[in-house]
Amino acid sequence: MTKNTEIKKFINKQNSLDTLRFITCGSVDDGKSTLLGRMLYEAHLIFDDQVDSLVSDSKKIGTQGGEIDFALLVDGLVAEREQGITIDVAYRFFSTEKRKFIVADSPGHEQYTRNMVTAASGAELAIILIDARNGILPQTKRHSFIASLVGIKKIIVAVNKMDLINFEKDVFKKVTEDYKKNVLPQVEFDEVNFIPVSALGGDNIIDISPKTPWYSGKPLMSMLESINIDNKENDIFSMPVQYVNRPNLNFRGFSGTVSSGSLAVNDEILVSSSLQTANVNEIYIADKNAKSCNEGDAVTITLNKEIDISRGDILFNKSYEVKKSNAFLTNLIWFNEKACYSNRSYILKSGNKQTGCEIL
Repeated sequence: MTKNTEIKKFINKQNSLDTLRFITCGSVDDGKSTLLGRMLYEAHLIFDDQVDSLVSDSKKIGTQGGEIDFALLVDGLVAEREQGITIDVAYRFFSTEKRKFIVADSPGHEQYTRNMVTAASGAELAIILIDARNGILPQTKRHSFIASLVGIKKIIVAVNKMDLINFEKDVFKKVTEDYKKNVLPQVEFDEVNFIPVSALGGDNIIDISPKTPWYSGKPLMSMLESINIDNKENDIFSMPVQYVNRPNLNFRGFSGTVSSGSLAVNDEILVSSSLQTANVNEIYIADKNAKSCNEGDAVTITLNKEIDISRGDILFNKSYEVKKSNAFLTNLIWFNEKACYSNRSYILKSGNKQTGCEIL
């Protein structure tokens, strides 16, 4: 087998894998960045020069007394490294033989909760970390509620720092029971898995640790590789129009990034604002003509007839049922320090369109 053949075989295999988007969250200092860094390290998903840099940085600015500080793999801001905390969301892509992953490492401090929401809004699964010594904290509940609110249905509750309580089964059991009693009744998750881990020591990350013979579940990486994610809603094509491309009299295209689903030439689309329909005539990805496009592609499409479409409109599959209304019931995550008042005018952004609204 030639080298080119091996490369093509590897690329084809990678393209056939599905992608899981997940987030690590929880209270401050529960070990989110350390867990992610240890996961990448143990799975041999970082390069040798990165390991060398990690060892060097750990001795200079690490928080583990000269030992490897795995949090430095994802905490890249100067302020994060100086304070040993996560401030901004750090995204990492990695893959195994079974699945591709996009992970967002979110901050735990209350004042950075808005950053956690940003990360959670694009995730399909959440790993909620809990320090075994401290148990359920207010931020643990807050992050769990936000994860549920933005639509995450599958979570893994990782009880971390088990090494600091001598891997005691009773402590792990108490934390899990507290979470089931005090958190789960307030959220709407379809599947919850509990696992004892030591992010610093690597216990139950890639392999089952001999220090937890009482734990009969899977290690964390195996959970991530095997957990079933239902993406039925993502099968529906949707694309907010970001730009109407009109370079000359003979061309009118509608540009945007595909939010979900796929689209092919001759498919029928529906415009959110007018509920008019048309068939796709051409699809352009960059400057090349394509037969179809998928979620994440930045595209320009042309239609078989002239209909009114403007920046901010959302295009859907014809089969998608769009309901128009000037009033609706929703839950809001309010970030501003100033309180939200009813009957006050606000600006609502939907896709790329802004409109005035009132909260009643």
